[in-house]
Amino acid sequence: MADTGLSRRSLWATAGAAALLSACSMIPAYERPASPVAADWPALSGVTPAANVPTASSIPASEIEWQSFFRDPKLKQLIAAALKNNRDLRVTVLNIEQARAQFQIRRADQFPTVNAALTGLRQPNTNGNGSITSAYSAGLALTAYELDFFGRVASLKETALAQYLATEEGRKTAQISLIATVANTYLSLLADADLLNITQQTLSTREASFKLSRLRFDNGVTSELDLRQAESLTEAARVALAQLLRQRSLDENALTLLVGQPITADLALPANAGLGSMPLMLDVPAGLPSDLLSRRPDIRQAEQQLLAANANIGAARAAFFPRISLTASAGSASSRLSGLFESGSYGWTLAPQLLLPIFDAGRNSAGLASANAGRDIAVAQYEKSIQSAFREVADALAGRATLGEQLRAQQAQANAEAVRFKLADLRYQNGVSSYLDQLDAQRALFAAQQALVQTRLAQLQSQVTLYKTLGGGWKDSAETATVSANGTQPKS
Repeated sequence: MADTGLSRRSLWATAGAAALLSACSMIPAYERPASPVAADWPALSGVTPAANVPTASSIPASEIEWQSFFRDPKLKQLIAAALKNNRDLRVTVLNIEQARAQFQIRRADQFPTVNAALTGLRQPNTNGNGSITSAYSAGLALTAYELDFFGRVASLKETALAQYLATEEGRKTAQISLIATVANTYLSLLADADLLNITQQTLSTREASFKLSRLRFDNGVTSELDLRQAESLTEAARVALAQLLRQRSLDENALTLLVGQPITADLALPANAGLGSMPLMLDVPAGLPSDLLSRRPDIRQAEQQLLAANANIGAARAAFFPRISLTASAGSASSRLSGLFESGSYGWTLAPQLLLPIFDAGRNSAGLASANAGRDIAVAQYEKSIQSAFREVADALAGRATLGEQLRAQQAQANAEAVRFKLADLRYQNGVSSYLDQLDAQRALFAAQQALVQTRLAQLQSQVTLYKTLGGGWKDSAETATVSANGTQPKS
């Protein structure tokens, strides 16, 4: 080391001044792509919600906490347990932590790394006299710090920041999806309970009818054809019962996986549970398609990925320009280890390096072409996310517009089939009509009752789907987001 009177403060002032010069950015100016969807929803969106559904006024779905949207206490318990224990959501939160750490690494690249260094060197002289040259040094060292004149490091930091923010939006999307899936699975279990109740009642009725048919056949009143028709209907009801028991088990297994823990007594469905006892959910306004850009986390996630791809172009452009790095040290140096810290041994070194690309076989050009293609891909993915969101909301609005009327008509049909069966059974008992008429009425009543439950399930699930597609479900009054609990988001 050369002995001089410059102080450490002068050395760091030089490095700081160089860092301040690194304000140039080659990131292209970002312009949000135009929304590739219509300015309004399809015509069915104008249908007024059913009068018995409580509305949320003009509050958008994204501002309605899931605790306010869902009214069923058991469902709230299940959702809370899923947000706490679901492993997919846990992985998503951990991905945020990983992305945050990657951003912090890139941000640290903008600052010098200072290390304490102690070195020693002993080697023979080249004059051939057998003497040994010794050199020892101790102090602070700054190694290969890049002076970011052309914004390469800053562009990489912006890329990491956008990717980190994208993972946070991804966490919100995962939470919305989880809440909607738990709700729909819970509704399916309630529908299973209703269908099982209907099927068990139908089986009991058909078993009694079959016993009566056998008695009438044994006494020669009816033919074997009537007996076998009654037997066929009874076995069909048993088939339906077995299918429903299997479906209920599958739905329970799915809910257990979603919740992330066994469905214990406090989370188990009540014995009298059914869709008829399901408290109503809020109805939410659709707003305009342009509102999705700010309400849907998956669209915001796609835009952050687009910003990351845009920042990558800045780094690829900066690769064409000189890369300047600085290696420096300051401390004590001596030819004797014992004299390392003696007075007058202070010294410093400063070794800047400039690398100017001359020939790289097209590597930098290919890197820029790849970055441009990556941005074009991100634009297409962003536009696709908007189109998919538009389609999902339009589908949900179509369900809201039509399922209410379908449910009303299905209820009227089930009532009519119940009366028809009573009349057909009465006419058969009095010998006015054939047993075939009674069996046909019985089959029609069972089918109408099943269709009624399935339509009611579809209507309730469509409300959940509309809430999900409009971006509702990620806000939580308890602020369960782990990232927010760990501190504020980093700033660029």
